[in-house]
Amino acid sequence: MNFNLYESFLIFIRGFLMGSADIVPGVSGGTIALITGIYEKLVYSISKINFKFLKPLVKLNFKEFWHVFCDEIDFKFFIPLGLGIGVAMLSLAKVITYCMETYTAFTYAFFLGLILASAIVCFRRIEKINVKHVIFAILGAILAYIFVSLNPIAANHSLPVLFISGMIAICAMILPGISGSFMLLLLGQYEYMLNALHNLNFSEIITFCVGALIGILGFSKILNYLLKSHEEITMAFLIGVMVGTLKLPALAIATSLTSFTLVSILPCVIFAIIGLVLIIALKSQFNKKS
Repeated sequence: MNFNLYESFLIFIRGFLMGSADIVPGVSGGTIALITGIYEKLVYSISKINFKFLKPLVKLNFKEFWHVFCDEIDFKFFIPLGLGIGVAMLSLAKVITYCMETYTAFTYAFFLGLILASAIVCFRRIEKINVKHVIFAILGAILAYIFVSLNPIAANHSLPVLFISGMIAICAMILPGISGSFMLLLLGQYEYMLNALHNLNFSEIITFCVGALIGILGFSKILNYLLKSHEEITMAFLIGVMVGTLKLPALAIATSLTSFTLVSILPCVIFAIIGLVLIIALKSQFNKKS
């Protein structure tokens, strides 16, 4: 198993960007994976894990176990990607939380630009728009709008609840346009898990991660099938989802602004444009390197 250092570094950067996005309610790590050109590979690599390596392990056939294990799990992809996501979550959690609290309007305007650009990226993957695409886009927008309009539920923070929260949130995190962090917010676990990361509470973090692992292994198989068999319809649905979730940053901007004058709105527009241009530039750069 030979690692190409440059390729591993590029995957690490993708993971870092995904981890940064996953911390933020309203922005999806799946969107970043799509933009940086690794989305299909990510979904396929996860769906490929079927735990067939356990059979030779039980039989104590370690040679066959290692062969099947390495064939089933793409370490060259998962190790740098996982490191990137982990480093981003541990290092940027406080920074992003600070920006959201101190510069709410500017931060959410930036997120709004990211989401808009992500919808444009998905739109470019549809060769010819038809009625089905429009219907699924509208359906996605309606469902996402309802989703972001829900109020957070009051929930305890026991390990079983964190385990289930991990299962649910990871399914959202892997979907472009649906924020796993916002799902955690609705489940009443977002601030608790953010503090767990800050304080390195390993029992809570490990329980959440195990739930996430089980959730993503099951959901990735469904998503892999949809991308292979119904890619354009899936993309149309996800475009609608992204448009529907724009309510979240737009509402945050509106409620944090003290006045709606040109002086207060213009910086928000500039930050939204920066977010949009950044995503388009990232997409172009990673396309060149792919």
